[in-house]
Amino acid sequence: MIDRVPKLPPEQEAIQAKCFHPSGTFVEFKKEEIEQSIPDRFEKIVSLYPDRIAVKASDNTFTYEQLNRTANRVAHAILRQRGRGVEPITLLIEHSALVIVAILGVLKAGKFYVPLDPSHPRTRTTYIFEDTQAGLVVTNSRNLRLATELSKGGCRVLNIDNLVSGLCAEDPSFSISPDTYAYVLYTSGSTGQPKGVIQNHRNLLHKVMVISNSFHICAPDRLSLLHSCGFSASVDNFFGALLNGASLLPFNIKEDGLSNLVIWLIQEEITIYNSVTSVFRHLVNTLTGEEKFPKIRLFKIGAEQVTKDEFDLYKKIFSPDCIFVTGLGSNETGRTRLYFIDKATEILGSTVPTGYAVPDKDILLLDESGKEVGVNRVGEIVVKSSYMSPGYWRRPDLTRAAFLPDPEGGDKRIYLTGDLGLLLPDGCLMVRGRKDFQVKLRGQRVEVAEIEMALRELETVKEVVVAAWDVRSDEKRLVAYVVPARQPRPAAGELRGVLLKKLPEYMVPSNFVFLDALPLTPNGKVDRRALPEPGKVRPDLDTEYVAPRTPIEAELTKIWAEVLYLNRVGVHDNVFDLGGHSLTATRVISQVLTRFQLEIPLQSLFVAPTVAEMAAVIEAHQGKNIGEADLERMLSEVESLSEDEARRLITEESGKPSRGDQRD
Repeated sequence: MIDRVPKLPPEQEAIQAKCFHPSGTFVEFKKEEIEQSIPDRFEKIVSLYPDRIAVKASDNTFTYEQLNRTANRVAHAILRQRGRGVEPITLLIEHSALVIVAILGVLKAGKFYVPLDPSHPRTRTTYIFEDTQAGLVVTNSRNLRLATELSKGGCRVLNIDNLVSGLCAEDPSFSISPDTYAYVLYTSGSTGQPKGVIQNHRNLLHKVMVISNSFHICAPDRLSLLHSCGFSASVDNFFGALLNGASLLPFNIKEDGLSNLVIWLIQEEITIYNSVTSVFRHLVNTLTGEEKFPKIRLFKIGAEQVTKDEFDLYKKIFSPDCIFVTGLGSNETGRTRLYFIDKATEILGSTVPTGYAVPDKDILLLDESGKEVGVNRVGEIVVKSSYMSPGYWRRPDLTRAAFLPDPEGGDKRIYLTGDLGLLLPDGCLMVRGRKDFQVKLRGQRVEVAEIEMALRELETVKEVVVAAWDVRSDEKRLVAYVVPARQPRPAAGELRGVLLKKLPEYMVPSNFVFLDALPLTPNGKVDRRALPEPGKVRPDLDTEYVAPRTPIEAELTKIWAEVLYLNRVGVHDNVFDLGGHSLTATRVISQVLTRFQLEIPLQSLFVAPTVAEMAAVIEAHQGKNIGEADLERMLSEVESLSEDEARRLITEESGKPSRGDQRD
């Protein structure tokens, strides 16, 4: 078993020790305090800090006492309509102070909340609403029409803008078990249909305990809430603030804009910033270089791979006292890894490490047979803990597939994350992409994350995603979707040439598609299902397109275009620059032999990587017709070549390394 007892290296302990608010008022969140309900913890905080600002947003500001009493009125309104009993309550309220009130009201009523973001696509909202089968939707006047349309099947609607003034504002008098469900949050659906992940009060409090003690959250802190409350990352700042007496400040990026976010962060003196990586990247693009964020003491980004580019931006933008935090976690598992960085940290390679263990979350790395791998070996990341999601809402099949009992017995369970990782000798975890995104090409297993990292290292590339597309039933091709860092954008041939020096030929994408921005899910992650099909357009090459000039060149361009799945091929285009590989060359040669039926030495065709050069070879052998038996023999010889054999022919005959062998 890997790191049962979390032990940080001295440099990590030293950086984490700097994560203190200057006031020095941090109070440890003790382990025994997770054995209660969220309302129990919240109401204790209210008694300690009744007049401190709990929530400040554009629509409203509440002290802890005001927030508690308003949430109590919502709780009693829910109980009046639904009575006691654990059940889902959907929330349809924009990103604001009001949705915070509603969440607390639902929890105080002993129910569990399912947030719906009105700004999300209607299809997603409808799917989640119908999947929850909730009997009540809590909304406000702004979203009442949509709530009414969704609830036509008989679900009741509670408009909390119209709460009866006589409703009780005192805490509900019944107790809530830590095992009670607290929420169901739906996954982004970036790799399939969204799934509802259940979480109970105990596990949520455990998550809050980890981040509270790791980040030393205290009452004077002011935490941003940029994530939608339907996104699991919102839980860190939402409950991290309100269960520690700190101030929570929601900001609606979609309505108020990233340029205003910069001003807001400074004016509101935010001390703990938390967002997905993509939001931070876009935020940086709005900066003039004059902005200073002196109050931000802790800056955390995640949900996607964090690269050295983000680290370099952190060093440039934030104060010397600001600590940069990243890590690994999910709605199913809570926080499992954390990595602390300061201005003196050195990042080796193109990505920031995922980090070290947190309390009560063991990590294993398993190979395809389910056996644990050693250090410096890639395996599927598996989490073992007593504090994980009970499972997926109304999907016992998915729950059984993802959550397994501990083979050693006891109350712990094992969760198969689907992420691939590598463990360094000191216990630091490095994520190596998704298991779902592994691709097998021409008999070789490819990790698209490795290709993405190689491209991100280039100054001309801002963002990139690599995906595999089926071009026919027996062939996949890698496509790189690139957001250029500047204009003019790099040529596909330039990117391909750089990759060929770093990666094996089979790992170099056949196509490079340039985009203004990567498509994102409502939760801010890259939406791979929304990536455009690469199509058959000829790549953007350094070589200028030249149309065929002779009948032979015209016939060859047709053959090349068909084999390479392109709309056109220029006579001076190199087969490798067009996305071809050694086996592509054999397919081209096979069709050339069939079409022209000439006695041509195979070697001369293998060293003719352009239409013009191949046409010259054919013209030189005009009139040397070949018999049917010899043609069959030559075709059999070509078609039986392995990729390595074809590559050697190209290499040996040309007298120089093939495109796939030009690596450092």
